[in-house]
Amino acid sequence: MCESACKIQQFLQEWMPLEYLIPILVALILGAIIGIEREIHQKPAGLRTNMLICMGAAVFTLIAKHIGTNPDAETRVIQGVVTGVGFLGAGVLIHQQGNVQGLTTAATIWLVTAIGIACGARLYGLAIATTIPALVILLGLQPLEQKLRKNSQFDGNSSIQDRDFGKKL
Repeated sequence: MCESACKIQQFLQEWMPLEYLIPILVALILGAIIGIEREIHQKPAGLRTNMLICMGAAVFTLIAKHIGTNPDAETRVIQGVVTGVGFLGAGVLIHQQGNVQGLTTAATIWLVTAIGIACGARLYGLAIATTIPALVILLGLQPLEQKLRKNSQFDGNSSIQDRDFGKKL
């Protein structure tokens, strides 16, 4: 029994050291926390997407730190990740009849990337300190946002309405 357990432990130490495993697991957990909220609200980028984006950003950051010979190399990799995720965010934006939809989803993708980068850089406090207010924004401000939209001067067709008379200006 000890022999096989020792082999497994040796394999894990050689091929999956904790210095890589912990940042990836933290990124998965934090990406999942935000992804669950997006999944509950049936948004295009849900649980799996947010987990993969967060983990991917962490892995790219770990790679940059591992192979980087200078800080500029790490910065360039992070810059490439942020630029690349911009295309993912752009992919969820929809423009219909003068309205743009998906901005919050695109912003969430961008933020989850930053959380993943923080995990890859082993800045766990920063990653958690970013995840908590993100959840407050996504969960707690939705009722306020709906109330503001209901009382808004806009009628949804990008026209301003007079609040007192209901006529378009």
